[in-house]
Amino acid sequence: MSLLREHAPADHADLPGPATEQMLTAAEERMGISLQGDLRTWLLQNNLDLPEEDVDDDVMCCGFDGFPDEGSFLLGIRAMERLYANHPLSGGSEWREEWIPFLSDRDGWTGKFIDARDGRIGRWFVGAPTVTGEYASLAHYFDSVAEMLTRIGAGDYPVCSVAEGRLVWS
Repeated sequence: MSLLREHAPADHADLPGPATEQMLTAAEERMGISLQGDLRTWLLQNNLDLPEEDVDDDVMCCGFDGFPDEGSFLLGIRAMERLYANHPLSGGSEWREEWIPFLSDRDGWTGKFIDARDGRIGRWFVGAPTVTGEYASLAHYFDSVAEMLTRIGAGDYPVCSVAEGRLVWS
């Protein structure tokens, strides 16, 4: 987040503050699963839910567009809960209840999840095989995001630049 603040300060300024321990405990009770350690730590620092008045009920997920990439966004705890409860792959052998989505597109058709059992990161895409173990941990995933932000800041990322303190995807 410090790299986002450094390279895209206007985008960073739009982000809300952290979740509270009470918010996370209530979400865990509603979902019936404990949030994995790295995910809990992340949410206690960065709850990326949109303000209630900006939530679009016509889409599966709402979030701050354009970060960490174009077309998807990191989910806040309310958006995680909603997608967890209504995941398009749930109810079949393609989705496990211990997978907690933390990044998604608006429709919930593609994104990343953290395995609550071991902290590994996987990805799903409706219509394609689900991949587990894409990253060893949330920290490893965020290392890749940090590398991307560093390249964007250096002007060495062909599909994204910064204009007026905001990430601009081409």
